[in-house]
Amino acid sequence: MAEALKNETFEYAIKKDVRNNPIVREVDERRVREQWHTLVIVVLFVAVVLFSGWQRVELLQHGYLAEQMQEQRGQEEETNRHLRLEIETLKSPQRIERLATQKLHLVTPEIGAAVVIERVVPPDPPSASVVARASEKPVERAHFR
Repeated sequence: MAEALKNETFEYAIKKDVRNNPIVREVDERRVREQWHTLVIVVLFVAVVLFSGWQRVELLQHGYLAEQMQEQRGQEEETNRHLRLEIETLKSPQRIERLATQKLHLVTPEIGAAVVIERVVPPDPPSASVVARASEKPVERAHFR
């Protein structure tokens, strides 16, 4: 009999109908509003943090760019100095005379053999207005109709 009782409780436990209906709760409007307010505040805070971080990164990038441009300007100024020095070296009269006498086999002129040609300055152009004189005979005009 104990065994029969044991089987009955076992069967009872399996056959027991458990009501698992979902619990329907009312929506708490106050709590929903608080959640939305919290969400908006968090979104605004994240937006402010992202914006300030973006500004900082942009500022750093502009600083690096300005530093690179200053270095490049210094290099360009150094190149400019070297080129000006080279131009002055190439324009020196001693160098030109040496090249003329050694490579081109030119000779220096005798004293008094050189003729200096002066520059002729052209006269000023006439004024833009022209004065016409009347002729002695009147000119007849042909009339076309």
